[in-house]
Amino acid sequence: MILEVFSSGPLETNAYLLVCDVTKRAAVIDVPPESADVLLERIKELSLSVDAILLTHSHWDHIAEVSELKKHLKALIYIHKEDAGNLESPDSDKLPLFFPLRGIKPDGYLTDGQELTIGKLVITVIHTPGHSPGSVCFYLLSERILISGDTLFRGTIGNLSLPTARPALMWDSLKKLAALPAMTKVYPGHGNSTTIGAERWIAQAQGRFS
Repeated sequence: MILEVFSSGPLETNAYLLVCDVTKRAAVIDVPPESADVLLERIKELSLSVDAILLTHSHWDHIAEVSELKKHLKALIYIHKEDAGNLESPDSDKLPLFFPLRGIKPDGYLTDGQELTIGKLVITVIHTPGHSPGSVCFYLLSERILISGDTLFRGTIGNLSLPTARPALMWDSLKKLAALPAMTKVYPGHGNSTTIGAERWIAQAQGRFS
């Protein structure tokens, strides 16, 4: 497996390129501002076939260049249904937009517990509402990897003060993640990686953040 991170845009949002190195099949996870050209260049360098564009949620800094990337790839776009409306109409979540953003219709919806295959990689979808209603994480059990979007960062959690946040749902979402093996490496939507073991406090996050 290959996992590469591209920190892009004004909020230094992480885009991920996830590759099955046996089959050269790949997925892109989140497409922030200024990331599409860099991703396309790397995809070409590695001679990859991209099967899917997977979105952890629909805030503008994670979806800004989805439509641009889609123009160059045959990949299908997937997002949780609860966040799909904002992917299609990027101003519907009431977050301020600082530049025009083209919406796009997803090709399919992600559901909790769903398994996706990229080559020989198996990705399990974990629905983690809180930062947004349709936030999800992507878990690769065999590789001991979690791509957590804006649900979990090193030492903290996603912003719960945004218009579409669901604070009451975040605590159970974090408990789901706390139940994963301690050695699971966490790759967040912003910043550096961590591990579930290093963030065991998330099982009691409500007392820390509410």
